[in-house]
Amino acid sequence: MRGLYALKPWYTNRLASVLRFAVARDISPDVFTAVGVVSALGAGVAIAYGSWVLAFVLLAGRLAGANLDGAVARAQGVSRPWGFVLNELGDRAGDFAMFAGLAVLATRDGDIGWGSDWATGWVLVATICATLPTFVSVSGAGAGAQRLNGGPFGKTERCAAVILATAVPAWIPVISIVIIAGSVLTAGTRLRSIHGSLSASPSDPAATSAGHR
Repeated sequence: MRGLYALKPWYTNRLASVLRFAVARDISPDVFTAVGVVSALGAGVAIAYGSWVLAFVLLAGRLAGANLDGAVARAQGVSRPWGFVLNELGDRAGDFAMFAGLAVLATRDGDIGWGSDWATGWVLVATICATLPTFVSVSGAGAGAQRLNGGPFGKTERCAAVILATAVPAWIPVISIVIIAGSVLTAGTRLRSIHGSLSASPSDPAATSAGHR
């Protein structure tokens, strides 16, 4: 189950003109990583003020930046391990900015039936759980498995859920629970795939020794 991540090739095709421009002008892939982070920070502010339309536009910019940095790096032939690190840090900063904005909105909005304290608490739990799929994927990549992305509830689904919560703040607690459940399910799905991949491949002595530190 890849979720909305399956639409990534389609989205990349929509950004083809930007990709060609970046390659022709030799624009660094790091620029697009920065665009993604700045867009996410702006989205966090928009979410905090309940502006779901602006949040939608900025989160689309976040996803575009996250899509283009890797695509530009591959097209320019400059992919490097440090780019992987920057991409991961940018994604995590984007997630935290998004959820910070939602937590502020939950605190500010007085129309949440469960009470703002309960809503904020659920958002904080959702923030923690949203890191689990990435934690599993990065751990697997460190052991030699492919870095997994996508669903059933990945980054794109989280963005969509937060936009919906911004549009209807009364739903923040319920949507937070959906994010929690979806993130745990996704982490479990990825963990199972990674276990199968590593079990089917020859063991890496370096990874094995690292596991017994």
